[in-house]
Amino acid sequence: MQFKKLFAPVAVSAALAFASLSGSAFAAETIKIGVTPVPHADVVNFIKPQLAKEGVNLKVVEFNDYVQPNLALDSKDLDANYFQTIPYLEEFCKQHKLNFEILVSVHLEPMGLYSKKVKSVADIKKGDKIAVPNDPTNEGRALRVLENAGLVKLAKDFKLTDGLGGIVENPLKLKFVELEPALLPRALDDVQASVINANYALQAGFNPAKNAIALEAKSSPFGNVVVVRKGDAQKEAFQKLKKVITSPEVKKFIEDKYQGGVIPTF
Repeated sequence: MQFKKLFAPVAVSAALAFASLSGSAFAAETIKIGVTPVPHADVVNFIKPQLAKEGVNLKVVEFNDYVQPNLALDSKDLDANYFQTIPYLEEFCKQHKLNFEILVSVHLEPMGLYSKKVKSVADIKKGDKIAVPNDPTNEGRALRVLENAGLVKLAKDFKLTDGLGGIVENPLKLKFVELEPALLPRALDDVQASVINANYALQAGFNPAKNAIALEAKSSPFGNVVVVRKGDAQKEAFQKLKKVITSPEVKKFIEDKYQGGVIPTF
């Protein structure tokens, strides 16, 4: 009887200790991911429930610029970010001496030329003002859109970071207004047309596939990627994120929600 009395509390204590250990050992891992609102926040919020089933808690932090998400990832305030293209990532890392790696490419947001004043590129007149992004790679990308639309001609060896200096022919003598990407939709009241990144176009109520008067080709290399710090990509939690964010369910979600305004790249 004495043995049983002594064994019972020991057994209970051991069970409680094991339960505590098991709870901590199998607790969900948290990934803090920085995104811009549309479509990135939409996509990651869509996958949160599935990732939770995989034992990964996804904490979403929204930004409204293209600088802070990378700086926050470098300072370890974030574990990952999802907002940028590969050329932008490469140029930003080069300028700021950052050591990141790509986890996966998720989608393409075709950059487009939009206008509230004209219905086609042919209606753009001599001396009109055209707004473009003011960060190096996005400005170069915007100029490619204008070149493909026949409005300007760029140097044969044009690089994305050449900016306006890379224009060799401007037959309409267009005047370019360089603005923060987030301000480009608002500039439409003051300029003839504006080259806008698809995420900001979507936020402003435009659908690139339907409303742009000139649109980037689907073969564009500017896919949007999930980025992590160097060495993190192979960690189990990030591999789970990679698997879920490139699932057939996500592909269908993007296609149904954006109707060609955002294109899956997986």
